[in-house]
Parts: sequence; C-alpha cells; structure tokens
Amino acid sequence: MKLSVGIVGLPNVGKSTLFKALTNQEINIANYPFATIDPNVGIVQVPDERLNKLADLSNSRKIVPAVVEFYDIAGLVKGANKGEGLGNQFLTHIRETQAVVVVLRVFEDSNIIHVENNVDPQRDLEIINTELILKDLETVQKRLTSAEKETRTGDKKSAKTFQVLKEVKEELEKGNMIQKYRDEECVNELQLLTAKKQIYLLNGEERDVNEKLKEEIKKLGANYLIQNLSKTTDVGDLIKKAYEILELISFLTTGEDETRAWTIRRGAKAPEAAGTIHTDFQNKFIRAEVVASEKLIECGSWNKAKEKGLIRIEGKEYVVKDGDVLVIRHG
Repeated sequence: MKLSVGIVGLPNVGKSTLFKALTNQEINIANYPFATIDPNVGIVQVPDERLNKLADLSNSRKIVPAVVEFYDIAGLVKGANKGEGLGNQFLTHIRETQAVVVVLRVFEDSNIIHVENNVDPQRDLEIINTELILKDLETVQKRLTSAEKETRTGDKKSAKTFQVLKEVKEELEKGNMIQKYRDEECVNELQLLTAKKQIYLLNGEERDVNEKLKEEIKKLGANYLIQNLSKTTDVGDLIKKAYEILELISFLTTGEDETRAWTIRRGAKAPEAAGTIHTDFQNKFIRAEVVASEKLIECGSWNKAKEKGLIRIEGKEYVVKDGDVLVIRHG
C-alpha cells in the first residue's frame, strides 16, 4: 500500500521549504509567489528504528523502509478557481493522494512577502478550503449530470450515487468539507479533495498560534502540527501524523536477503497483510508466524524467541499489530 500526501498552501508560506526538508531534493525556492510551477513529487522514507535493529539481527543484505510520496504544487491564491495566479489546475495533481497537508504561515517577518499583504492564518485557511470546495463543486456538478441520466434506467446503484452526490453538492455549496462522505464509493471514484483527511502544518512557533485557529482546525475534524520550517528539517512527526490520521501501521519482515516495512491499514487481518507482499500469499494463505519486533530484538534471534515461546502461530482472523514481524506460510 502506497501512502501519498499532497502539500497545499498560499504562495510563500513555506511549502517548498517543507518539501525540501522532506526530500532533500534541490528545488527552486524563492522569495516570490509561484516558485513551484510543476508539481514536485518526492519519495520520503518513513523513519523506523526497528528496521536497523532487525537487519543487524538477520544480517540482512538490504533494508527497505516504508515510503510516503509527497506532491508539492504551486501556491493557491484567492480566486484561483477563476484563473487568478496560476489558477487551480494544479489541484488535479493531488487528486490521487490520500491526505492533504495544508501549510499555513503563522510567523511574522516583514522581509518575507505575504501574497495577501498581512499574516492571518485563519483567512488563509478559508481561502485554501474555498478553492478546494470550488474545485470539487466543478467535478460533482459534471458527474451529477450523467448520474441523473443513469437513474432513468431504474438501476439501484445509480439512484444511490445520484442521491449521495446531491447531498455532497449541498454540503459543498454551504462551504463545508465532506469528510463524512469519504467512504462512499462515488466520492472515492471522483477523488474529491474536500473528502481527504487534512493535517495543518502551522509554520512558526507555539506563541504565534492563537486558540481561535486551533478551534477552527478542530471544528474541521483535522489535525495540526506546529513547526518552524526555517529552524528544523525534522519531518518525522509529520509522517507519523499522516500515518495516524489515515489509520495506517507497519508490519515487518526480516531475513538474510532483506528487512522490510510494509504499510497496511489498522485492523487488517493476516491474509490482507500477506497480500501486500504478494497477491498469491493472500489467496493461498495458510497461517502466519508472528512475534512483536521489540521481543524479537530483545531475544537477539528467531530461534531464541522460539525457545521462549514468543513466536505465535496465527490464522486468518488474526488482526496484525504495528511492529509485528511476520513469516507467512502459504499454499
């Protein structure tokens, strides 16, 4: 399973700085709007100290961490939906991502231009979400037209799609995000931006963030992280937060060939985890040998963990936990 996250924000708020910190890729960062013209895609390793320890234990030839793809797009401005600035054409580049990081500038610095001429993160938050809503309205409106025709055939699925999209359109017209519809099939098919989970990265210090902004974010059902992007390049917390909000975990495999982290959704059962390694493993799953990574590392070897009775045999109903080391037995 691949985790991908889109980065959005107004121009000049620290998006490209964040992207550089995430990927250490040399990209064009400049003190003027629209420094990022093409969507930049960066592959970032998920920090996981368990991997090195397991690789030492197994004398693995290589380590394969879980990765997150980050998509950085050109800054949005007020009226982007009407073609202001570079317009909102770049929003299509983040349609396929599972979550959105909204970068808001909370720090004051007269040397760094703000596209709206003053620092007001709440206003910026509204501008960004309005642009996402308007982009989705455009998409939903098009789909509703065809969905209405489809309902005339009397097909139940088409009728449900039409009903859900009508409700979604009403919510968007009220200026609301539509995360509560994110599990609906038709919403997933359209990859609507306002249905995606959001993390607000507040660029600045704790003292720059007022309670009103925190409340606003909480009201949206989103998470936030305060980080001064000019001072720190540690993005581990952001990646962990993305895993958390998307309810993802990692299980591990280890051997002489490689030690690897695999990403699955929280609550996945053993056959589904096996399927992330190879689809055949899911279809022909027999059982899994399971041990918690910290217990295995403590013991120093698979055999010692076995002697201590720490390796369990689990069947198809076993719910995999974060940090489990699995050996899959299949037909």
